[in-house]
This record gives sequence, C-alpha cells and structure tokens, in this order.
Amino acid sequence: MSFAELVDGANGFIWSIPLVGLCLVAGLYFTIRTRLVQVLGIPDMVKQLREGEDSVDGTSSFQSLMMSLANRVGMGNIGGVATAIAFGGPGAVFWMWAVAFLGAATSFIECTLGQIYKEKDPDTGEYRGGPAYYFEKAYAHRWRTLSLVYAVTFAVVTVFAMSFFLPGVQANGMSSALDAAWGVPTWVTAIGIVIALAFIVIGGVKRIATFAAFVVPPMAILYILFALVVFFVNADQIGHVFSEIFSGAFGGHAVYGAIIGQAVKWGVQRGIYSNEAGQGTGPHHAAAAEVSHPAKQGFVQAFAVYIDTLFVCTATAFIIISTDMYSVFRGESYPGPTLYEGAIGTDVEPGPGFVQAGLDSFAPGIGSSFVALALVFFAFTTMVAYYYMAEVNLAYLTRKIRSATVRRGMIRALQGLILVSAAYGATTTAGSAWGLGDIGVGTMAWLNILGILLLQVPALKALKDYRAQKARGIDPQFDPRELGIEGAQFWELRADGQLTQGAPRESVGARE
Repeated sequence: MSFAELVDGANGFIWSIPLVGLCLVAGLYFTIRTRLVQVLGIPDMVKQLREGEDSVDGTSSFQSLMMSLANRVGMGNIGGVATAIAFGGPGAVFWMWAVAFLGAATSFIECTLGQIYKEKDPDTGEYRGGPAYYFEKAYAHRWRTLSLVYAVTFAVVTVFAMSFFLPGVQANGMSSALDAAWGVPTWVTAIGIVIALAFIVIGGVKRIATFAAFVVPPMAILYILFALVVFFVNADQIGHVFSEIFSGAFGGHAVYGAIIGQAVKWGVQRGIYSNEAGQGTGPHHAAAAEVSHPAKQGFVQAFAVYIDTLFVCTATAFIIISTDMYSVFRGESYPGPTLYEGAIGTDVEPGPGFVQAGLDSFAPGIGSSFVALALVFFAFTTMVAYYYMAEVNLAYLTRKIRSATVRRGMIRALQGLILVSAAYGATTTAGSAWGLGDIGVGTMAWLNILGILLLQVPALKALKDYRAQKARGIDPQFDPRELGIEGAQFWELRADGQLTQGAPRESVGARE
C-alpha cells in the first residue's frame, strides 16, 4: 500500500458519516442548551471586542480574536471552499453555513472552558489553556487518571497535527498560488516561508498576537471588499448563486441531486476545517485573553466563526459560482468524471485556481495576483497560529519537567519541526498536503467534541452566571467556587485578589 493510499484510507475512516453527524448534532444541542447564544449574544460579542482588557501576561479580547482569526482564516477559506464545491457541488456552501451557525454555539462552550481552566506558564508567565487543560482539570476530582490520559492524548495529537500535518496545507496553498500567478518556483517560496516563520514564532505569544492584530484585519477586509466588487459587477447572478446553493444542498438540482450526501460531507468537513468550531483550536487563543469573566471570551470566539464562514467563505463561494469558474467531479477523485463542467477547464485542480480564474474573468491579469497575495497572508498567519497551539500543548506536556533548559530545548525542536513541515508542504502535491491536514483536523474534532459534550456543565454555569450579573447591571466577575466549579485554580486566586493584571509572573499550575 502506497503512502497516498494509506492517507486516503485513514482520512475516509476519520471523516466518516458519524463525525459529520456528531458535529451537526453537537452544534444543535449546544444551541438549545445555551438558548441561542450565537444570536442573543451578538451585542455582548461586539461590546467585548470594543472594551476588552489587556495585561503583561494576557492579550486583549481583540488580539485574541485576531489570533483566532489568523488560525481560522487561511487556505480553507479559499482552497477549502473551492474543493467543497468541486466535490460536493454548490450545495456544500449551505452546509458550511449550517455548521458555522451551529458551530458558533459549540465554539462558545469550548472557548469558555478554555478560559475557566487556564493557568500561567512557569517559564514565560503567559496564560496557557485549551482542551488538554480542561480535559485534565474539569473532572480530575472524580476521574483523575481517565481525565489525565484523555488530556495527554489530545495534547499529543495536537502537537503533531499543528506542527506536522496542517502547516503543509497552508504552505502548499501559498506555493501553488505564487507559482500560478508569477511563476515563483516552489523551492523559493519554501525558503521565504521558513525565514519569515522562524522570525515570528521565536518571539513568543506576544509577538504572535501583535503580528496577528496588525495583519489579519486589513487582510480579511481587503479580500471581502474585492469580493463585493465581484458581487456588484455580477449582481444579475445573485439569484442564480443562491438557487444553485439551496437546490444543491437539498437534492433539488437536476445535476447535483445525485451527490447530496457529498454536499453534506464536504460542506461540514470544509466548514469545520475553515471555522474550526469544535475542533479544539479556538480555546487555545481564548485562554490567552485577559478578561474578568470566562463567558466574555466565549462570546468573542463565537463571533470569530461568523467572520470566518459567513463573510470570508461566502465571499469565495460567490466569486466562484457567479463567474461559473468551477467543475463538479463525480466521486472524490481528481481528475475524474464530472457531473458538471463550468467555464473553467477540468484540468484546473480544485483549489485557489478556481478563485483566481473567477477574478480573472472580469479583471484579467489581476485575479491570479490578488488571490496569490491574499493566500500569502492568509496561509502565513494560519501557520503562525498553528505553531502557537502546538507550543501550548507541548508546554502542557512538559510543564512538570523541572529543568527549564529541557523545556526550552523541546520548544526549539518544535520550532524546527514546523519549519520542516512548511518547507515540505510548499514543495509537495496538494492532494498529499490536504489528506494529512484532514487527518489532523478530524482526529482533533473527534476528541474535542466528545470531550466537551461531557464537560459542558462548567461552561453553561458560567454563561448563566454572566447573564445573571449582567441583568443586575454589573460588570460580570467570575468566582468558580460560587458556582460549584472545581479545578479552576487561576480564577480562585484571582477572586481572592492574589492575581492582578501585571502581577509578578508565577506558575499557577505549580500550586495545583
């Protein structure tokens, strides 16, 4: 069995119907349990972005959102949407919307948990948190061994997914787009990625947060504005685009009706890959924020899902469908037989090429260059965010090691691994890169969604507490002991006044 066949087999097993159903059912369940937090909480989302705090140890809510968007807004928003349309038809876009809407509630739960169970890094003093932390802490008083094993499993999977499996997808998207637009050799792109990435990741979370806050907003806004230009130029296609999406989503289209199952699968799969709700990535960024109540950052990260899918992914879908620059392939192979051949040639590989062709159709010579430039920023910031999450989980795995030298040495090794992965991804084929990326995303999603379904109670208690305090007209403050939440030592010390913004950097985890 070849390596490609092994990757395809593992991918098909992980991304089976049960995972697709789990993502949708979990999102629906959390939507009900939180009483439509993704809708009723929109005013809180906007308010927290405007009034978020900052400190020497944590990032502001806005910086945390930008770090999260740096991770969410990447190759999946361009190449991922194109791939979903290529194999699931335009109807896949509807299922991307559906998983985003439901996933916003899932994101609220997981990111609130990330805040509740965060701690300080013993070496840097920066806030650390994420699924590994809340899996270990939430029910350690009941099932200590099981909680620890599950947490370690997630941390190990995440370290490899974020440092080895996923960076290659982003690097491949960058090299492919630059080659198509300007003929830049892939090896040249690989060298440039390695140099730039090394400079950012060695600077730690503060440099990563500053970089993300500086780059992500103009990057995303410019891309959406360009899509709006296409929107108005092709205004007569608006009805056609939505007709293709909705009829394809429910099997009503004469051509796409035969692949409704593929539409659901690819829409959910690429939706999760793009907005990452439930995947367990958002909690890492949420935990880094300085807030007075965990629910505040839960609102912010739920809003990130909307920005990613409802704005950026929809912009990509409109460019592709309105210009008819796509083909829909039968089955899941490329190249292969097609259900539909649009204005684009079937020799164009599903991915950034669809978007580049769409923009070139009304602005010849500009589309390829613009998409290439957008992908450079999208993909690079995502790789930076990947490294941050890999580092957080490695810090979790090594935080009990007494030697700071050993811990720092392992961090340096991790930095080397992600640089190698990026260089390899930039020079390999797209199929291999996407296959490995899907394995990483799917495995993390399985572990995290099953985990938060069991650990949801603390997040729901935090939401109820936030709403109750807000109803009394006060700025919500969090004390886990009043809610019967155990294992949240950071917040207990904060409530007792032993931790304040800018306090001396010490290890809260060491006190546990």
